Amino acid sequence: MTYLLAIGTGKGLFLATSRDRRRWEVSTPMFAVNGVYAVGIDTRRTTPRIVVSADSAHFGPSVYTSDDLGKTWEEAEHAPPIAFPADTGATYKRAWQFAFPAPAGQEDVVYAGSEPWALWRSADRGASYELVRSLWEHPHRAEWGEGAGGPAIHTIVPHPADARRMLIAMSTGGVYRTEDGGASWTASNTGVKTEFMPGDLHYPEYGQCIHKVSRDSQNPERLYLQNHGGVYRSDDDGRSWTSIADDLPTDFGFSILAHPSREGVAFNAPVAFSDNRYPYDYRLRVYRTEDAGASWTGLNVLDDPYYGIVLRDALCTDGAETPGLYVGTRVGDVFVSADDGESFVQAAGHLPDVLCVRAAVV
Repeated sequence: MTYLLAIGTGKGLFLATSRDRRRWEVSTPMFAVNGVYAVGIDTRRTTPRIVVSADSAHFGPSVYTSDDLGKTWEEAEHAPPIAFPADTGATYKRAWQFAFPAPAGQEDVVYAGSEPWALWRSADRGASYELVRSLWEHPHRAEWGEGAGGPAIHTIVPHPADARRMLIAMSTGGVYRTEDGGASWTASNTGVKTEFMPGDLHYPEYGQCIHKVSRDSQNPERLYLQNHGGVYRSDDDGRSWTSIADDLPTDFGFSILAHPSREGVAFNAPVAFSDNRYPYDYRLRVYRTEDAGASWTGLNVLDDPYYGIVLRDALCTDGAETPGLYVGTRVGDVFVSADDGESFVQAAGHLPDVLCVRAAVV
């Protein structure tokens, strides 16, 4: 069994492999002068495919695919694979997320979320993409704001059994859902607070600065959400949300992740927002809930003082029978746990700032 870890950084992509998730071989950088904000590993077919968003300051942004675990890379014949139609007046900057829907008949479909706010659909495993016009033309779009990280759709959560249902989230616009395969979209932010809004608009229909959403693997109607301020759970597929932040040391952070095989288990990496946006108490910890957010337990990744935070896509699992938990930080370290966060080993260090991590068994 081989574990593959893809690490997107501010200066390239690194691929790491391991047989035991303790000792890792890390590649030299690929796309070395590119920001890699999104990477996906598609394991729905026998041959895994890696999909990478590479953002070159000289050549511009593009999307690349590899079917041989990074030995060679392909770009669509008519580059770039993602480009706004002329009538939109928009310019594609980068992809922030790739998603691979699970329902039967969707094996070749890949979704991408981009900056500026747009959703894209590929029917050829991520080689080329078409703009999802229904979301781009949503009447709310003119009022979506730009978060500190950029105006991006950074979260795509397909339903595991129903191809008609999907949830997306963005900064700054909130959560939107479709139940008709993307023909229409509804804002779904009931219960999510926005303290930065003026006056009494603390619970608006939309405009929330969502940082990440993750779906419970065993209960697909349950979702977990990390807001700009606030951690929430939904038990009705995102139609409404309830706070689960009371037992966390701070409700600010970027990442949240559901366990791939245990119902009610999720992970969060709190950040000290009001003070300095360093890890809370200057310790690199992941917090785990085993009761869907009613309580949280802090798990030390490192005991020493630490100053690198975990970004929204720098927390992932590998989907193994005994899953690994992967934590990447802005100071270029990646840590791995094979026991649900009870202990960690370092898989990579001294890399450029880690923007995203993805892992799979290949």
